Amino acid sequence: MANLIALQMVSEPDIEANFTQLEHILRGLSIQTPTLVVLPECFAYFGGKDKSLLDIAEEPNNGPIQSRLTQLAKAYGVWLVAGTIPLKVEGESRFTASSLLINDKGDVLCDYQKIHLFDVQVDDNTGSYQESKYTKAGTELKVIETPFGRLGMCVCYDIRFAGMFNAMAQIDVLVVPAAFTQKTGEAHWHSLLQARAIENQCYVVAANQGGEHANGRQTFGHSCIISPWGKILAEIDYGAGSISSSLDFALCEQIRTSMPVAQHNKFRSHLD
Repeated sequence: MANLIALQMVSEPDIEANFTQLEHILRGLSIQTPTLVVLPECFAYFGGKDKSLLDIAEEPNNGPIQSRLTQLAKAYGVWLVAGTIPLKVEGESRFTASSLLINDKGDVLCDYQKIHLFDVQVDDNTGSYQESKYTKAGTELKVIETPFGRLGMCVCYDIRFAGMFNAMAQIDVLVVPAAFTQKTGEAHWHSLLQARAIENQCYVVAANQGGEHANGRQTFGHSCIISPWGKILAEIDYGAGSISSSLDFALCEQIRTSMPVAQHNKFRSHLD
């Protein structure tokens, strides 16, 4: 069996403070081999002005945030889904919301760039969200072979688009770094995550921001790990912390054998 861990944070517009929060949580973990740790969206900087992310954006494969993440993965011996960090786009005043997959040796294996951007109106303290103003949408699905099986990557708002996961074909684990708002989380968070687990007969590891941030933005928390049957195996409500669960490959196989939905499915999706 493998170990799945989701970290929940209440990130600040202060990189150093957020790494202190992150390392405090990591030091308290019971690490087994292999272990997958998923961080929330915008873990390193959150709660400031969106434009300020341009100031901390790094060149791909080069920068202090990326360097510290690879060091942490190696030091703790974990596979790390590093939430999202802003990476510069050549020739543009925008960045990608990049979720890096880093192995336990500190190697960056994948950069998934958030595809669906949060341009919506929400009845909360923020009101209007326009993520595409400074963020460039990604254009590629990412599914990677790992010790945790086939791992599919997405970020936050992506979880609403079921066709995206249909297009991934069979995955064993879906990772969901997020900063789901309080309002939308109350309404849809659990339903969406459980639906994706049930439809794809896979584990879902969802790491959310969880509290009120410096700019008044409110995030829902309730990070959770969900089984391929849609059962919530572990959950944390608000504040910083972690949850863990074992990944049982035999359970995946049993569910897929008894109900082979992948073979029965008459529809396939593709990315426009």
